[in-house]
Amino acid sequence: MPKTGAVYQVSIPGVRSGFAARPGYIYLPPAYLATPRPQLPVLVLLGGQPGDPRAWVDSGQIQAMMDGFANRHHGLAPVVVMPDDLGSEFANPMCLNSHLGNVQTYLTVDVPNWITSHLQVRPPERGWAIGGFSEGGTCAIQLSTQAPRLYPFFVDISGQSGPTLGSRQRTISRAFRGDAAAFARVNPVVVLARTWFPHSAGVFVVGTSDRVYAPQQRAMYLAARRAGMSVTLMYLPGGHDWRVWGGGLQRNVAWLASVLDITERA
Repeated sequence: MPKTGAVYQVSIPGVRSGFAARPGYIYLPPAYLATPRPQLPVLVLLGGQPGDPRAWVDSGQIQAMMDGFANRHHGLAPVVVMPDDLGSEFANPMCLNSHLGNVQTYLTVDVPNWITSHLQVRPPERGWAIGGFSEGGTCAIQLSTQAPRLYPFFVDISGQSGPTLGSRQRTISRAFRGDAAAFARVNPVVVLARTWFPHSAGVFVVGTSDRVYAPQQRAMYLAARRAGMSVTLMYLPGGHDWRVWGGGLQRNVAWLASVLDITERA
């Protein structure tokens, strides 16, 4: 078994969605690179907006983070897939299926299909995890409510209380051409108020100095708890920055490994 994992750039086409994604990245832990390899679970990680799929690789130092965990656990760690969810640096299709693009289908159909056809991993019906920071954190709770069997576990770091293009009216107008009911069907705070999620679990993380996102994260945490999710709200020193985003994932790798059955649950 090698001492470290590896990061690769990959192309994940929008076969079903038609979404024109930029190249994404994958991290393969040391155990995956061994022969024979274990069947590891998947963690899908999303970045913020504006942004690039390399954010978790460069600023987030995902390889060092996961290698550190793997070195303490016999080379075991999740396979991490970091797909594009924007299309371009300043685009914001909000991880939804709307007039801005079919990004929800991309992340719940195209990306899983690519993973299972190109990587030897645990099948998606056994449950994967999804996480992200800022806009990517908002996407994490969205997709956990839209596709709870695929993504029953999530880490929402500095996310918002819902997908937005700046205001509710602007979001409904631009993405749904005025159809408020269509927006409500995918707005996680509305979905959480209407649906019970007893098999979902997640962590909401936010910076103690983040005055904009901290109230929104607390509101989403309370909504998720009322919907039957097993959730935690974690505050870390910092604002809307990488101290919180990188630290938020770092602090929850062990939890992810336990719920994904890489390590024993406490």
